[in-house]
Amino acid sequence: MNPSPPRSEPGYGGRVRFGLVLLLLAACGQLPSPPDSGRDAAVLFPGPKPDLDAGAVVDAGGFDAGSTADAGQPDAGIDGGLINDAGFDAGLTVMDSGVVLATVSHVRELRGVWVATVSNLDFSQTLSPDAGIAAMQALVERTRDAGLNAIFFQVRPESDAWYQSTLEPWSRFVTGTQGRAPGWDPLDTLLDAAHTRGVEVHAWVNPYRGLATAGSSTATNHVTRTLASAAITYDGKVTMNPGVPAVRQHVVNVVRDLLDHYDVDGLHFDDYFYPYPVAGNPFPDDATFDAYTADGGTMTKSNWRRDNVNTLVREVMNLVTSDHPHVRFGISPFGIWRPNNPQGVVGLDAYEEISCDAVTWMNQGWVDYVAPQLYWATTSSGQPFVPLATWWANGTMGGRHVFPGHGIYRLGTTGYTSVAEIRAQVNATRSLRSRGMMGGIHYREGNLRSNLLGVRDLFHDELYAQPALPPPVPRQGSSMTPLPPVVTKTGSTLTVSHVLPLTARFFTLYRSDATGWTLVDVAGGVQASFGPLPAGTWAVSAVNRGGAESQGVVVVIR
Repeated sequence: MNPSPPRSEPGYGGRVRFGLVLLLLAACGQLPSPPDSGRDAAVLFPGPKPDLDAGAVVDAGGFDAGSTADAGQPDAGIDGGLINDAGFDAGLTVMDSGVVLATVSHVRELRGVWVATVSNLDFSQTLSPDAGIAAMQALVERTRDAGLNAIFFQVRPESDAWYQSTLEPWSRFVTGTQGRAPGWDPLDTLLDAAHTRGVEVHAWVNPYRGLATAGSSTATNHVTRTLASAAITYDGKVTMNPGVPAVRQHVVNVVRDLLDHYDVDGLHFDDYFYPYPVAGNPFPDDATFDAYTADGGTMTKSNWRRDNVNTLVREVMNLVTSDHPHVRFGISPFGIWRPNNPQGVVGLDAYEEISCDAVTWMNQGWVDYVAPQLYWATTSSGQPFVPLATWWANGTMGGRHVFPGHGIYRLGTTGYTSVAEIRAQVNATRSLRSRGMMGGIHYREGNLRSNLLGVRDLFHDELYAQPALPPPVPRQGSSMTPLPPVVTKTGSTLTVSHVLPLTARFFTLYRSDATGWTLVDVAGGVQASFGPLPAGTWAVSAVNRGGAESQGVVVVIR
């Protein structure tokens, strides 16, 4: 089996920008006519009204935004049988082309899972492209089957790459030897498989970890060699010194290279900033701090360290905002910002010990979300899940989101004796939706795969039985509402595409029922298919990068 061509071709970002230009033209009524696709032009652009019951082809490119009529009006120009079958006439819009549109939506919720590649925790090392591709496709199927909608895949576990990087070597966790090419592109394969199945992909990057195990063999272009003076061995690992500007610039360049060449939905940092402290053995960065003060710096060492981390976070968000505004950027900090926040909480002072100031990131708008690692039980006395989750949700978050981390890896230990603990945690976070807590991320995929204590069954059968999309990226300018999709009905099967394919990430299928519109499926790709479908009234919408959703195209299946 030959792997698909990688997305790392230089023209990829240009194609996305071209697609956005077309979207702007469409919004202004200046969209150029598409090439002849073999379809009757009358059903692509305004003209005779198509018979929706007979399998109409409808296209947003031909809509006259200035000419709409309520479906209940006598001269709406639409097959009356559609309105009768739909069971209502309110909230529908009939376009000049005869297409019926409905406003559709559902309760959004990010349902993520972390896939750890360091030490091959969640993805096995393989030298076979066929085996690797099959394993990646199986990962997506398991995720989708569990009702989750986002994979947080560790693409940079130790300043290396699970993708075709122009700056860093292939990870040793891919092939066994750092720098050895695997013959396939894991991230590209994941993107193709996940997006087709309606699942987001977030690239999980470790910003400062040079080596998970000090003394490991490295490739000649590894950062521990190219910036050797900034590589500090500490606690059996190698950390790239956050106080060295060249280290920060290298991380920014890596992010730019990654986002320019791979169509990921999100960029994710974990909590490895300054390393977790070892008692009696402080991190040895005195020389770097002394150089800072000798150059006129006046901050204390603690403030200087936090400023080093904050500067990286700010610069990465600036890059995302300017070049890839649809990408969701967030960080999963340690679950306690500072002890006694909220009152009675004890534990590591992440603000002081690892220079992690998540409150500033949120208040300054330097991240789109935080995913605090709340791996403690609801019954914990010193680190209780619900008060901690509530504290994070109650903070001044600047309109950003909070997606708490759930420790499904702890199932079978104290406080996690059954999946009832996970149920309680998810239900608690859902009660905080109005404060920006709109989902969560589970650590880690290996425990989901093994169905530890039945956690996969809990997700599939109960917590995530109803599909959902993640909430839109909250940052202003992250996306524009897309045009509705192109829908072709053949018998009881709907084939869906988009006149501006680079602007559509997913297509959603809704069914009309007594409560309104209910989401029943999500799919992606250049062309998606829903069906065969049972008789009923259905609507199909388009969802773009950034998460904005179009109106739904209404179709009746008899």
